[in-house]
Amino acid sequence: MYRARDRVDNEEWVARLTRAADGLDLGSEARSNAVDLFLSNTPEEDRSKPAVAAASLYAGALIAGEERSQGSVAAAMDVTRLSVQNRWKAVLEASGFRPPEW
Repeated sequence: MYRARDRVDNEEWVARLTRAADGLDLGSEARSNAVDLFLSNTPEEDRSKPAVAAASLYAGALIAGEERSQGSVAAAMDVTRLSVQNRWKAVLEASGFRPPEW
């Protein structure tokens, strides 16, 4: 879980997630999931934030049943597909979810 202050401190990243979700035509549940996942797993290092935000968006869409490709999420967040691929399962696990086995 995160504190309200975390949302304020990461306002720029929440806005980026929202813009990317708009571009991917994701619904409100997927957006909310993505923001919650990101704020619950925000890394200390600024250089890691883009990849974690993209992985959170991908995972949030999966949870909501609005699957998008890793490539399309990566493009929307301006990171590599490999960044999403390498982090999305860890984001889910850290938040108490069990990633799919496929």
